[in-house]
Amino acid sequence: MRTLHSAKSDVGLKRTHNEDRFLADASLGLYVVCDGMGGGNAGEVASMMAIESVHAHLSAIRVDADSSPDIPDANLSLATHRLATAVHAANEAIHRASWANHAYAGMGTTIIAVLLSNDLLSIAHVGDSRLYLIRNGTIDPLTADHSWVAEQVRQGLLTEEEAERSPKRNIVTRALGVEHTVEVEVGEIPVRHGDRFLLCSDGLTRGVRPADILRTIEDTDDMSVTADRLLTMANDAGGDDNTTVLLLNMQSEVSVPFWQRFTQGWLSKAS
Repeated sequence: MRTLHSAKSDVGLKRTHNEDRFLADASLGLYVVCDGMGGGNAGEVASMMAIESVHAHLSAIRVDADSSPDIPDANLSLATHRLATAVHAANEAIHRASWANHAYAGMGTTIIAVLLSNDLLSIAHVGDSRLYLIRNGTIDPLTADHSWVAEQVRQGLLTEEEAERSPKRNIVTRALGVEHTVEVEVGEIPVRHGDRFLLCSDGLTRGVRPADILRTIEDTDDMSVTADRLLTMANDAGGDDNTTVLLLNMQSEVSVPFWQRFTQGWLSKAS
């Protein structure tokens, strides 16, 4: 499976600095969006630590291909276990740093991370950053927010409309680094040619509805243009928060023109 991507971030209209961070490493098949929180600049420290820790952990595993996770689960693939282990390691690193430096006390970050291994996409998620699948003209969430309002909606105590207006809509119930341990939501999904995925911080979803996101993504094949338009939509909706979007487009290698695959292969051998 060949992956195309575009990732962009914007500070928004109300914040003075950007605490979102993202990573796109096609060689590893690793894509991550984090939304930091904490006093001073601690939020951006937490989000960057999460990115760096997950990336370093999975890079080391690729070098030591025989390594395996500590707690295997027969229902999930090895790649998903490894991604979850990397996110747990990031949680521990952030939590240790928050105790070691008073300026970082209480810092944390959300994370949505995916790892593409052959035709399987592994997912690890903590907080209210989201992952969407765009397939056959529909957009479907693959994550459920770990937030106060989302839990109220799931329990039938709030409607979606009430949740959108709630003054507590910013409260997350789970984040990396806040506690010594964290429950990481994991999953996996087989990918198909033509599948598109969107990883995003809540700066986008706070003011832009999924139906409008879908129309924007389907309006053009230029992923960079789409990313810019999504950021503009978030700012047009108020721009209350930082916004980060990371778009993935899955293409089967057999759909790539033969001359292009031949050229890529020749260049790879020559190098």
